[in-house]
Formats: sequence, C-alpha cells, structure tokens
Amino acid sequence: MAIHPLLLDIQQSMTFSGHLETDVNRLLHLHHCPKTAEHSFRVGCEAERLAARFGGDPDAARYAGLLHDISAIFPNSERIRTAEALGIDILPEEAAFPMIIHQKISRVITKDIFQIQDQTILDAIECHTTLKANPTQMDLIIFVADKIEWDQPGKPPYLDELLSELDYSLERGAFVYIEYLWNQRDRLKIIHPWLADAYEYLHPICSKIKNP
Repeated sequence: MAIHPLLLDIQQSMTFSGHLETDVNRLLHLHHCPKTAEHSFRVGCEAERLAARFGGDPDAARYAGLLHDISAIFPNSERIRTAEALGIDILPEEAAFPMIIHQKISRVITKDIFQIQDQTILDAIECHTTLKANPTQMDLIIFVADKIEWDQPGKPPYLDELLSELDYSLERGAFVYIEYLWNQRDRLKIIHPWLADAYEYLHPICSKIKNP
C-alpha cells in the first residue's frame, strides 16, 4: 500500500539513519517539538523497564514508547484534518477534543513512515492515552509508562499509588490512572469511549482491597 502524500512529504523532509531513537528525536526537533522528544525518550526507557519487569518484549516496548507521540509533528489545530486525510475513523469525542486523536495518528505514522508492522506495537500506540477494553500486555505497558513519565510540569498526583499498585500487576497500576480520570469525569471536556470501556473492564479485576 502506497504511503499517503502527506506522510511522504514528511518522510522525504529528512534523511533517516535507521536508528530509531536518533530518527524520532531528529524528526520531532525538525518540527519544533523538543519537549515531546524528551518525553518520548523517557517513556521509551520506562516502557523498556516495565517490559523487562513483567516478562514482555523490552525492545518492542522501547520502540512503542519512542513513537507513541510522534504525531506531535502535526499541531493540534491540524489533527482532525490530518486524521480525515489519512482515512482515520474519527469518533464524536475526538472531533470535540482533537488532542486525543493524536494516538491514532501516531499509529499511522509509525506504520507508514517508520515501517513498523508489529501489531502489538501499533495497537499499543493507538490506545496509549485512553487504553481500551481487554488490553494486551503491551497496551498496558505503554499506557502505564506514559502516565509515569507524564508530559506535564511537576509530579503526577496519582504517581505514588500507581507505583505501589504495580507491585501487584500492570492492570492495577493502569487502573489507578483510569480511576483518577473517572472520578473527575464531570469536569473533563469529554470521556473517550475507549477510556470508559477500559474502566468497565478493569474495575472488577482491580479490587481496591490490598493483598495481604
């Protein structure tokens, strides 16, 4: 399948070295996203650590972490138009809050520009902000790594609890952040249906009663 002209222009805007970390960093800096480059590097490192800890694929996790926010090369104001051009299914909640569709755009960039075909990597990138029902181990790893190395100033308010719950499982670590958002859902601009699905899936699994 031919690459979309929009992405072909980006691909031809720089020389790719074949070293993923270098190329992700270079592309993000080329498009004036140095903070995203730093965040992506940290998420890649954390994802690699989590994969090693929980018996996953550290290399694949690192790749997914490095690429999860690669769509930052498109400003928020252009993301719905970009998603439409790329043939991405746009949910009403995404149209109302375009920032959140960046996870789907990152999947397409990863597949088409960086030529990564591993479905576990692509799927994890696609749901790294919202998670989804019945997540794979890689989905959970990238979701949790992104929340540990969040891209906002200061320490995440949920971090201590999340790290503590990781002593039990990835699911319980992920649920800390899902519940953090769910408890303030009335104040959020939108509730993405994938996040709602993740909450309904994880809630019965992640008992709040601590293990002895």
